[in-house]
Amino acid sequence: MYKVQQISVLTSFLALWLTSYLSDDNQVILGFLLIFTFGILHGANDLVLINHLETKKKYTFIKILTSYVTVVLISVFLFTKIPILALLLFILVSAYHFGEQHWHHLIKDCNKKLIKMFQLVYGLEILMLLFVFNQEEVIEIINKIAQVKLSNNLIINAFLIITTLLLVTTVIIYRKSHLIKKWGVEQLFYLFLLCILFKSSNLIWSFAIYFIFWHSIPSIYEQIVFLYGKYNLQNFVRYLKTAFFYWLFSIMGIGILFFTAKDMIIFDALFFSFLASITFPHVLVIVKMYEK
Repeated sequence: MYKVQQISVLTSFLALWLTSYLSDDNQVILGFLLIFTFGILHGANDLVLINHLETKKKYTFIKILTSYVTVVLISVFLFTKIPILALLLFILVSAYHFGEQHWHHLIKDCNKKLIKMFQLVYGLEILMLLFVFNQEEVIEIINKIAQVKLSNNLIINAFLIITTLLLVTTVIIYRKSHLIKKWGVEQLFYLFLLCILFKSSNLIWSFAIYFIFWHSIPSIYEQIVFLYGKYNLQNFVRYLKTAFFYWLFSIMGIGILFFTAKDMIIFDALFFSFLASITFPHVLVIVKMYEK
């Protein structure tokens, strides 16, 4: 896992270097390309993971697929009927998902509720850094999704509140956890690196770099270890084979969104709504995987 983090750092520096050479449009294109490949791929094996989790009782493919699709449809319904609620849930669920994936192997010697709170706040801090450095794009997309016009002051105040909560929870855990004392300085450097990346890049490129190299690829690594016992090229190919059909289905859905959208901002809004809809069931599966 440490090697995976090294890859995350190296690719972030590479992304910073590319930012100075890529136009905003090219950053968006390359960012979406990364999301469409590894980003979608890292959630494409959820049905396989569910079946692997249920060791005592194997469910049929149809039953697992029906349950998964039901959660997706509920998410779509919320985005259609109550978009502001769906958006808030998406931010909270995604934040916890990012924080859990980033910290689950570093904090194991502390109160479980405190750990979950820390993971949620850490994930929110990542998202708020992304928002505060790309305020105009965030305001425009949220307005398209939820018909709510946020102010710059609201984003800044939310960032300050989350940062304060992160400092408080970090101090509490620092006093209780031996592991966070060992890895704390290194993780602080990673957070600083992400700040530079988010500040230097547009919203889609910033999100893509974090989502792919700090979240999706480490998640794929962990899923392969969970499913097959260890990570190697052979098991990675096995993972790709089982995920291909679900990945292709998701790409087809995104393609429909692209041709339905009238402009790029509308596509951004539809895309993040789609991403949220498939995120909710994925997070539930990964939470169960970590518990296992």
